[in-house]
Amino acid sequence: MVVAILFGSQTSCKKDFLEIVPKGNQVAVTTTDYDLLLNSQSHYYYTAAGGLREFVLMGDEVAAEADLFGKQDVYTPRAFQWLGKIYERNDEPLDLANQTGEMYVINKVINEVMSSTDGTDAQKQAILGEAKARRAFINFLWVNIYGKPYLASSAASDPAFPLITAASISAKKFTRASVQEMYDAIIKDLTDAIAVLPVQSAALTRVSRAAAEALLGKVYLFMGRYSDALPLLKTALTDVAASQIPVRLYDYNVEFAPGGAFLPISSYNGPSGPGNNYNDFTESVLAKTFMGGGYDGNPFENDGLVLSPDAEALYGPSDLRLNLYSNIDPNGNPIPDGRIRKYGVTYIKFGMQLSELYLLSAEVKARTNDLAGAVADVETLRMNRMPAADAPVPGAIAGDQGALVKFIIDERIREFALEGYRWFDMRRLSVDPLFPGMTFTHTLYSGSGNTTYTLQLPERLVLQIPQYYIDTNPGMVNNP
Repeated sequence: MVVAILFGSQTSCKKDFLEIVPKGNQVAVTTTDYDLLLNSQSHYYYTAAGGLREFVLMGDEVAAEADLFGKQDVYTPRAFQWLGKIYERNDEPLDLANQTGEMYVINKVINEVMSSTDGTDAQKQAILGEAKARRAFINFLWVNIYGKPYLASSAASDPAFPLITAASISAKKFTRASVQEMYDAIIKDLTDAIAVLPVQSAALTRVSRAAAEALLGKVYLFMGRYSDALPLLKTALTDVAASQIPVRLYDYNVEFAPGGAFLPISSYNGPSGPGNNYNDFTESVLAKTFMGGGYDGNPFENDGLVLSPDAEALYGPSDLRLNLYSNIDPNGNPIPDGRIRKYGVTYIKFGMQLSELYLLSAEVKARTNDLAGAVADVETLRMNRMPAADAPVPGAIAGDQGALVKFIIDERIREFALEGYRWFDMRRLSVDPLFPGMTFTHTLYSGSGNTTYTLQLPERLVLQIPQYYIDTNPGMVNNP
């Protein structure tokens, strides 16, 4: 039987918590049916909801121009100012609506696929493993949005988000799991997945063993368990190389040279690179994409966002990633004081990019005192982003563990600025002993006077759970 699925749009009207079964009917009987459930575009392309755009606004590498910023909705300036209240009482964040709908399907697969017909046990196990990896990915987002940054000393008592394991809308009461409980569940799901997933996935939008290994390595890094992360990230890189679906780093030295794939550069949209092509998964170990462009009718538009001067100063003059930026605003006017906006990334890849895998590996090696290995990993990325002569890590940094970790963190900004990655790094660095006393600010530039906003720690490092979820679950306490 062919699976029959009609996905309806998610809405923001008030309903029971997690009453998110997609409109229409879902009938899955055979193993192929359950496999097809994981093929849905909803698992890898967040179209209507704007994806994780609020976190683009919340990274401290961004600034904003008052003339263009926050004109379309009330949510954008609230996120930029790190306010406690971003959403109205009956609002549901659109990315959360996407994810809860996705979680319903994932749990359906997990709970039913082993009883499906016509498939082999190995096929069923692989589908089960992929679904568990996808559940872990969502839970990892949720624990890093609604729970405090991981600290072993308090994780068991810090509240996070409900752990959802049923494909059901009948439950009427949910409770918040602790940060530790969520991380334990994530680790178990990914460990189970790695044991059964093939090295070769059917497509880069499906979860391979390398993707699950890379994600678990990232999870351990976020927990400060660097020795546990190291072998997973090493194996992930090995498995990426063994896959017959080619995943590689673009060499910007080639692609921005005459005849290169990133040319021509449009004065409005920027280069013709993967950021402007949602089907370009060349660098994706696991392809997941959301809209990162200007205002498109959804909350959290990015018109007026620019790179902060401190972040811009991290780039060397020959860094070809600067070709993804423009000093002209969307209306064709020069941005004051030469500030620059990112115009070469309409579609943000947030699953697992090969560039991040190299940086995760580099950071873990540096933190476990394999400085030479860390330098080799970060230079692998840099050799593909700038002329070879400028790619080496400076000698004084390469031999200093603390300086090298900071350099790699800065490389994450250079690689992923204005793409939402920085917010999640800010959270973990705020409790990292190597980065004591960190402060985070935003500047809104205006001809009548600039305004600076400061992130209040630790309460503003977590988002509030939508109030109607709280209202329908008596006793559930919200974040401040």
